Amino acid sequence: MPLLSVNIDHVATLRQARYRGTQDVAAYGEPDVVRAAHEAELGGADGITIHLREDRRHITDRDAELLRPFVRVRFNLEMAATDEMVAVAARLRPHSSMLVPEGRHEVTTEGGLDVAGNQPRLRGVVQRLHDAGCVVSAFIDAQEKQVDAAAAIGMDVCEVHTGPYAALFAACGGDPRNVALASECALIASIGQRIRSAGMRFNAGHALNYANVGPIARIPGVEELHIGHAIVGRAVFVGLREAVKQMKDAIGRGA
Repeated sequence: MPLLSVNIDHVATLRQARYRGTQDVAAYGEPDVVRAAHEAELGGADGITIHLREDRRHITDRDAELLRPFVRVRFNLEMAATDEMVAVAARLRPHSSMLVPEGRHEVTTEGGLDVAGNQPRLRGVVQRLHDAGCVVSAFIDAQEKQVDAAAAIGMDVCEVHTGPYAALFAACGGDPRNVALASECALIASIGQRIRSAGMRFNAGHALNYANVGPIARIPGVEELHIGHAIVGRAVFVGLREAVKQMKDAIGRGA
């Protein structure tokens, strides 16, 4: 059964809707992301993920600093491959750092990192993160060239972007006989095998929810799923601890 890393960014998004721009927002703004991490752990989360964006639109530096010593499971920092973010990671020393592309106008990360087109620069970033003691991951589209490039520059993990799969699942209602959906699942499985054959860990994430997580959880060799928005959304109705538990159950049924 794949592990579950819970992304709590959108707990901070809810807080920022009311408190952004307020002095020391992370100290008293609600909801509190540190309490969110605790609730997620109690629900069975195997990891906690945050994305410290360059514009600090949700998670803030103070959030990251408070969370790092508090989190008792794997702490994963999503980040752009910039000098500023590498310096933050070197200071915080998360268990893992996942390199993602960033767009100032996107609501969430909408595509994979172009590792193949940026190997020289990313090689140096990977080395600096390794020097800080981090396991280094790349969020990539399901493309062979991205896997091969990630392996060539020393990545430890590739997380496959499941957004296209999620869109196809929604369009056909999850029909297992839908040719396009079956083809996308087969592509992710093939890319996962390539990742593993290259000696890297195979993770998956983006737009996964309680309805569509099962087929991804069943793919051979997938080690960890990163899920945030669906869990935070359900938490509005059942609480975060229960929402995480329900996602773990959904992954277990799928696997």
